[in-house]
Amino acid sequence: MRKLLLLLWLALPVYAFSQGFQVNLEGEKQIGMGHTGTGTLLDGASVFFNPGAVAMLPENYIQGGISPLVFESEFNPSGTSTEYHTANKIATPFTFYGVWGPKSSIWKLGLGIYTPFGGLTDWGDTWQGKYVLESLDLKTIYFQPTLSVRLTDFMSIGAGFVYNHADIDLTQAIPITNSNGGDGQAHLSGTGKGYGWNAGIYIKTESGVTVGITHRSGVSTTFNGSADFAVAPSLQSNFPSPNSFNSTVPLPATNSIGFGFYPSPKWTLALDLNAVSWHVFKTLAFDYKSTSPALANTAIPQDYQDALSLRAGAQYKSSDKLAWRFGGGVASAASPDGYVSPQVPDANRFYFTGGIGYKLANHLNLDASFEFEHLMPRTQTTISTQLSGTYETNVYIPGISLSYHW
Repeated sequence: MRKLLLLLWLALPVYAFSQGFQVNLEGEKQIGMGHTGTGTLLDGASVFFNPGAVAMLPENYIQGGISPLVFESEFNPSGTSTEYHTANKIATPFTFYGVWGPKSSIWKLGLGIYTPFGGLTDWGDTWQGKYVLESLDLKTIYFQPTLSVRLTDFMSIGAGFVYNHADIDLTQAIPITNSNGGDGQAHLSGTGKGYGWNAGIYIKTESGVTVGITHRSGVSTTFNGSADFAVAPSLQSNFPSPNSFNSTVPLPATNSIGFGFYPSPKWTLALDLNAVSWHVFKTLAFDYKSTSPALANTAIPQDYQDALSLRAGAQYKSSDKLAWRFGGGVASAASPDGYVSPQVPDANRFYFTGGIGYKLANHLNLDASFEFEHLMPRTQTTISTQLSGTYETNVYIPGISLSYHW
């Protein structure tokens, strides 16, 4: 029983830590070009992709976008032909960017508000793994004020402070009876906060190739929340309720290098390489306000590994008003064997993206994108729960944004 309760807390940060659910949806132009943007200068989303490039933007920007995300995962228990599927719920990652600086100055100020981690998973209350997870809703919002300075005509630098606000809501069945004779139920909810920074350098080479190098720091996020357990009155003393918890989670740092190539005025090609320092996630610890023999403070080993992603994309301007974009990439799994779970059916993956940009007016642009991502089938037995089977996941993400520039 104690181990089953501890699994409730596994779902909170592990879901955020997945390579697949590190939500890389920070700009519609960049999504359309395979999520590239470290070494190119496209719009105000450079606040996220490379703060060092912001000072090189020829205009000021106000822009916002949304990328509804549908996550479809399937689980086939080992030795059976049964299939369980997640509900088709829609998460709503969003972005807002503002960039401003006098036309003749060497500096620009920026503000980014974006959602780099999170998601929405609902396996329901009748599937085989309901005692591991029924549903999970995680949202993180980063606020990033930024300063960028042009050092020369060919080089600029920039950095931003990051504040993270997070929300979590989770439900899980408990294999004991409640007051109505059904499964017990656990409901967790809470908020978290953390701090970090984002910095970069942007260079225009003599050959015309542009290069960007960035570092997004780890963000140590402290969560506090409540835990409520619906169980039969005779068992309530084993499940102190209402209860509360706290936990500090080390969200990993990301290092990126990107290149922009311009074979003609109509074409922009881009290539990005990203390394995510998942190795910081070795142990997951929780402290509870009220404990019992069934619910105790805990430290659970995770042993995550660093992950890499390679991204490539292109933009073709068929006219002054219309641009076409396409791209794709591959990424390695962060979750090692033995730690894959329904919260994070993590696996090596590939994706394809496309997009279109249209100039609505002299200072107003509309950009849209679409992404399909496929996680390779992965057969696992989770060490902590012994849930065994094969996961396979597809993700579908349309997106749209408006940008006003002057």
